[in-house]
Amino acid sequence: MARRAAFRIPDGGCGSCCGSSSLGSRAAATAGRGRAQLTSAPVTRQHVWQGPDSRPEQRVCPAAPRTCYTWTFFGTWIIGSPWSRCGRQHVWQGPDSRPEQRVCPAAPRTCYTWTFFGTRIIGSPWSRGGRQHVWQGPDSRPEQRVCPAAPRTCYTWTFFGTWIIGSPWSRGGSSQGQVVKLFANHFRVTSHPQLVTYKYNVDYTPHIESGSVRANLLFQHEPLIGKCHIFDGSSLLLPHMLSEPKMELVSRFKDELVKVTIKFSSRLAPTSPECLHYYNILFGKYVNEIRLEIWPGYFTSILQYENSMTLCADVKHKMLRMETAYDLMIHIHDSAKSKNVNVIEQVSKELVGSTVITKFNNRTYRVDAINWKENPKTTFKKSDGTIISLVDYYKQQYHVQVTDLTQPLLISMGKWKKSQQDTSREPILLIPELCYLTGLTDKMRKDYRVMRELALHTRLNPEKRQQELQKFMNAVQKNENVQKELQLWDFRFDTKLLSFSGRILKEVRIFQGDRTYDCRPQSAEWARETRSGQLVSVKSLDNWVILYTNRNYRATFSLMQSLRAVTPAMGIAMRDAEMLEVSNTVQSYVTVLEKLDLSDIQMVVCVLSDDRKDRYDAIKKYLCVNCPIPSQCVLARTLDKPQMLMTIATSIAQQMNCKMGGALWTVQTGLQDAMFIGIDCFHDIVNRQKSVAGFVASINEDLTEWFSRSIFQESGQELVSRLRACLQEALKRWYERNSFLPRSIFVYRDGVGDGQLQTLIDYEIPQIVFSLENIYKSPDFKLTFIVVKKRINTRFFVESQGRLQNPLPGTIVDVELTRREWYDFFIVSQAVKEGTVTPTHYNVIYDTVHLSPDALQRLTYRLCHMYYNLPAVVRVPAPCYYAHKLAYLVGQSIHQEPHHSLSNRLFYL
Repeated sequence: MARRAAFRIPDGGCGSCCGSSSLGSRAAATAGRGRAQLTSAPVTRQHVWQGPDSRPEQRVCPAAPRTCYTWTFFGTWIIGSPWSRCGRQHVWQGPDSRPEQRVCPAAPRTCYTWTFFGTRIIGSPWSRGGRQHVWQGPDSRPEQRVCPAAPRTCYTWTFFGTWIIGSPWSRGGSSQGQVVKLFANHFRVTSHPQLVTYKYNVDYTPHIESGSVRANLLFQHEPLIGKCHIFDGSSLLLPHMLSEPKMELVSRFKDELVKVTIKFSSRLAPTSPECLHYYNILFGKYVNEIRLEIWPGYFTSILQYENSMTLCADVKHKMLRMETAYDLMIHIHDSAKSKNVNVIEQVSKELVGSTVITKFNNRTYRVDAINWKENPKTTFKKSDGTIISLVDYYKQQYHVQVTDLTQPLLISMGKWKKSQQDTSREPILLIPELCYLTGLTDKMRKDYRVMRELALHTRLNPEKRQQELQKFMNAVQKNENVQKELQLWDFRFDTKLLSFSGRILKEVRIFQGDRTYDCRPQSAEWARETRSGQLVSVKSLDNWVILYTNRNYRATFSLMQSLRAVTPAMGIAMRDAEMLEVSNTVQSYVTVLEKLDLSDIQMVVCVLSDDRKDRYDAIKKYLCVNCPIPSQCVLARTLDKPQMLMTIATSIAQQMNCKMGGALWTVQTGLQDAMFIGIDCFHDIVNRQKSVAGFVASINEDLTEWFSRSIFQESGQELVSRLRACLQEALKRWYERNSFLPRSIFVYRDGVGDGQLQTLIDYEIPQIVFSLENIYKSPDFKLTFIVVKKRINTRFFVESQGRLQNPLPGTIVDVELTRREWYDFFIVSQAVKEGTVTPTHYNVIYDTVHLSPDALQRLTYRLCHMYYNLPAVVRVPAPCYYAHKLAYLVGQSIHQEPHHSLSNRLFYL
C-alpha cells in the first residue's frame, strides 16, 4: 500500500512578478539628494544665497544647537536642513512670520507646510531630484536663475531677493569629469495611470493552493469586477471601487463550489511602490503573451525614477538541459559498479543544491534533499479532503504520464516569504522523471569549446543587446492583445532607448614604490607596470615549503624557476623552498603537514593535480584554523602553459607577498585618517549550514593593512548581527597602529536588496553608531554608510562611430535612473573584453561625513583600484571585495572562525 505524506505539490502559478521593493518610511530616511541621512544623524545646512533684502544672522538653533546654522529673514529662521530629527523641515517662527500648517499636495499624509507672506515652503525633504519643494503663493516672486553651486542642474527661487537653493546638489549635483551621452536599457513610460486605484484582498473557502486555479475562480465574475484588473494570486487591483466593500461570491471548480471573498483593503496612488508591483505583474504577463523565441528570454521591471517612470528590459538566458533528474539517476546507477561509487551519495552530490524546472507548469525548484523511501505511488490529501497518489494527480491535473513508479522523490523546501519567516514550511515533493536539469555541469565548465560556444550566444555586446531589446519592444507595440490591455490602463512606452548625460572621471594614479603611473583607460589594468618595479611593501621569503605529487614534479620545478626569475624585479628576496612529495589522496597533504615543524614556516604552497573540493577544503581548514600559516594552492594544469608561466608566477608571488603582510601598490584617496570597512555575506545554500558574514577594515591611511573577522549566523539571514565586537576590535587595531582613532569611517555594505534597506537602517547602522559612541565617548565621530549592489539589470551604452559600445571605466551616472527618495549613483568601474559591462549601484543611506557627491563618487572609484588579487579596476571597492573573499572562504571551505593570528593578513586572497 502506498504511503501517505504530508507535503505540498507544485502548483500552476499565475505568472511571475518583477516588482519593486518598498522601503517603508522613506521621508525620514533621506535629506535631499545630496545628504541622505537617518533621523538620528546631525542635520546638514541648507544652501542659502543672500539677496539684497535678506538679513543673514548665524544663531543657535534650539533643535540642534551644536550643528545647525540658521538665517534670519524678516524675523524668520530657516534652519539649514530640509528636515531635522523629525524628518520635516525645521522652521523657527519669528515675529513677522505667519506660520500655518496645511496639507501638502506632494505628500498629504506626512508633510508639514508653512506660509510665509503667502509662500508655502513644503517641509518634505524630497521632490523631483531631491530639490526643495516650493509652492508658489500670491505674494511670492518666483524666478528661475543659475545657481553658482550647481550651474547646470540646480533650480533656484527668488523671494524678496533671497535665493533658496532647492538642494545641496540637485540632480546628482556632480560636475567633475568629461560629459558623455549615454543610453540605457530603459524605455520611458510616456503615459501611465494617473488616478487612484483600489486594492482588494481575495480569499477562498475551501483554501485553493494553485495560483492558476485561484485566478480562474475569480475571473468567473469578470462582469462584476470588470475587464480592467490585475490579480497577483491573493489581491486584486482595480481602477474603480466595487459596489460593496465586501462581497462573497460563489465559483465552480470542476464539480465543486468555492466561496470567493473580495474585501476592500486600501487606496493606492498611481506611483506608489505597491501599485508599481501590480504594473510589473501586468507587464510580466505581456512578456509571456508575446511568445518570441525561448532563447533569449527577457527581464522587465517598471519603476519610478528621478524624473519619470521607466520600463527596464534586459536579455536573460537560462540553461535548460535535455536530460531529466531521472536520466541522471539512471546514468549514475549504471556506471556505479565500474567506478565503485555509492549510488545514493553520488546522486545526492549531483542533485542536492541544483535547480530543476518542471515543464508542465514552467516553474523552477531548488532540490534540497532526496526522499529514497517515497515514490510516485505516495498519496496525499487534497484541499477538498480526498486522497490521491502523485502519479494520478499529475495525470489528472497536467495530463502527464509517469512511467517508473519506483523512482525516489526530490524534496524542495520552496522559498522563504517575508510574511512566513516564523512558520514551518511543508516540503514540495517532485518526481525526477518530470524535472529537467538546468545550469552547467562541472564537466561542461571545464570544456573550453563548450564554454566558448555558450559565451557567443549569452554574452551579448551592446549592439546585439540593443537589437534584441528593440525586437522585444517592437513585438510589444505590434501585439494587438497586449496593446488592448495597455490602453485599458493608459500605458504607453517610448520605443527608443532612454538617453541622458553621464560623466567620465579622470584616470586614477597608481603609486608603487618610487614610481607612479596611470592605469590604461581602455583596459583599466596595470599588470605590466606592477611586475617590473619595487612593490610598496615586500616580505622576504626565507622559510617556506612546497607540497606536490610525483606526477606534478616537472610543473612544480618550473614554478620554482619562474619565481626565481620574477621576484627580484619586484624587490622580493626569495630562498629556495623545501620541496616535499605527497601521495595523490585527499588527506595526504594534511598528513604531511601534521608531521612537519611549522613554527617558523612563512608560507605553504600546494600544487594540486585537480580541483577536488574536499582536498582543497582540508588543506585550507588545517592551515587557517589548526595551524595558522598563509597558504597558496595552485592547480598543476595552470602551470602547463609555457607562454603564460611568467605571468602566472608573477601573480602567485604577489599573492604570497600580500598573504604574508606585504603590499603591492596604493592610491591617494584624498582623505586623512579615514577607515574603510567592507561587509558581505555568504550563504551556504547547498549544505544549508549557517551563513557567514565577512567584516574587513583598513587599519592604516594607505589602505595597505587590513583587519578581518568572520561572523556566523543563522542560515539565510542576510543582516549582520554582532557587528559591535568586530568594529571595536578594528578600531583597537587602528589605534595600536596609529596612536589615534580615525576621523571618519566609511562602510561599504554588499549583499543587501532594496526591500531590506529599512531593516538595515533600523538594525545594522544603530549597532555601529552605538559602538562608536561608546568608543569615542562622544557623538563627534563621522560615519558614512553605503549600500553596494552588483546584481542589477540596468546597463549603459555609449555611441561611437554609429554603433553602441561599453562606456569607459570611470563612467558615473547620477541622473535620470537614480531614485527620488535616495542619495544614489552608478559607477562603471571595470572593463570587459566580451559582452556588456554591468555597472555597480551605490546608495548612501547614512552620512555625517558630508563629502560632496563629486568627492564621494571619486573616492568610491579610487577604492576599486585597491584590490590586490588583480592589477586592474574591479567592480566594487576593495573593502567589499575582501569581505566577499573572506566570507566565501570561511563559508565554503573552512566552516570555522579562522585563527586570530591571521586577522591582520590577507590570507583569504
